[in-house]
Amino acid sequence: MTRFFRLFLAALRGTETNFTSGSINRAIFLLSVPMILEMVMESLFAIVDVFFVAKIGTEAVATVGLTESVLTIVYSIGIGLSTAATALVARRIGEENKEAASRTVGQVVLLSVAMSIVLGIPGFLLAEHILRLMGGNDQLIANGVGFTKMIFASSPAIILLYTLSGCLRGAGEASVAMRSLWLANGVNIILCPVFIFGLGPFPELGVMGSAVATTTGRTVGVLYQLYALTRPGGNVRVMRTDVNPDMSIIRNLLNLAVGGTSQFLVGSASWIFLTRILSAFGSDVVAGYTIAIRIIVFTILPSWGLANAAATLVGQNLGAGQPERAATSAWRAAFCNMLFLAAVGIGFFIGAKEVVGLFNRDVRVMEIAVECLQVFCVGYVFMAYGMVLSQALNGAGDTRTPTLINIVCFWIIEIPLAYTLATWLHWGPPGVFWSVAISESLLALIAVWVFRRGRWKTVQL
Repeated sequence: MTRFFRLFLAALRGTETNFTSGSINRAIFLLSVPMILEMVMESLFAIVDVFFVAKIGTEAVATVGLTESVLTIVYSIGIGLSTAATALVARRIGEENKEAASRTVGQVVLLSVAMSIVLGIPGFLLAEHILRLMGGNDQLIANGVGFTKMIFASSPAIILLYTLSGCLRGAGEASVAMRSLWLANGVNIILCPVFIFGLGPFPELGVMGSAVATTTGRTVGVLYQLYALTRPGGNVRVMRTDVNPDMSIIRNLLNLAVGGTSQFLVGSASWIFLTRILSAFGSDVVAGYTIAIRIIVFTILPSWGLANAAATLVGQNLGAGQPERAATSAWRAAFCNMLFLAAVGIGFFIGAKEVVGLFNRDVRVMEIAVECLQVFCVGYVFMAYGMVLSQALNGAGDTRTPTLINIVCFWIIEIPLAYTLATWLHWGPPGVFWSVAISESLLALIAVWVFRRGRWKTVQL
């Protein structure tokens, strides 16, 4: 137990940043602990927001759900660039070329700011049309348009929080990325009730207060990340000259980011279509679905911690010329993820009603959220392998293959299946939930087959 505690503290401190030698199990633990805690903090953004917003009313929750469904496009860009950043920085660190790694981080910052401006301005200006397109009624739009505008205006903070975390993970400094999310989420937790309900001298902003609190928290987290990446003594130190455009690195980043962004955008777009299908059944259904998704994200994002650990290990070990060590790391991380999600799935299946009851007591909303949770849990074991092995391919720099897998599973199978079951066969909302469980299971089986073929070991960056 003493040895475990010491190893846990070492993981939190981030005393090791290069994982190309030594015990693979130790490497997975040292990387995954801070990454899991980082993802827990990221998921708490969603949980905290919906917890307090649910106190306002069903329409407020539906506003958040509709906005977040479209905002996943922004998240897609951030995660795509983050995927590219992790792969390139990890490869450079594995090659022991810290100067090139720092230069890569500078170009990531440049691209992140540019992309956030391109996405944020249209989203801000078209907020009302976005809510209407997603099926919001006039009252929902009138009460929620400010929230939507504020969230899109915060695109720079959203994207940079993702991409800079990717840079830190690739550099092996997962503990720093973790602390940045702790800080960001701590600010959000404190400010959410203050701005939503108007505590103390602050005005009551309602659902708009959630947007203000979240934006403030993310901005504080980004400032901490920038400090960590520019301070002396770090594994990566970005200088002012590193932010000057370097087209060779930018092209490399974009080539990887297109694949990383596309695969997540494919998945994100599928969620938008699923939400649109569910919106035909009423605001109660959208609210219940939104609550269930937020709860699910709380478990999926910690699993992304293990997946991101696998990506870093694969990238660094390929850079060091050790493809077999990279493969072993990914398989072990996937197995650990399977054990974790199996346990969580059983717990959620049994206690779904109690968990949902913490967020909403409306009978219809609870009914939908509980059923959604229980159906999704059926695919958790498969999902565990799909998440880790797809991210391992990204860490190797093969972002094209996961994109193709996502297109097949989400666009060709999931969306048509959801519409068929929910509308044509009259299953209603459960038809949408079952389409997700089925498509995620298929994705995992394909990812296992592709990873075993081993072509990712030959990717050059």
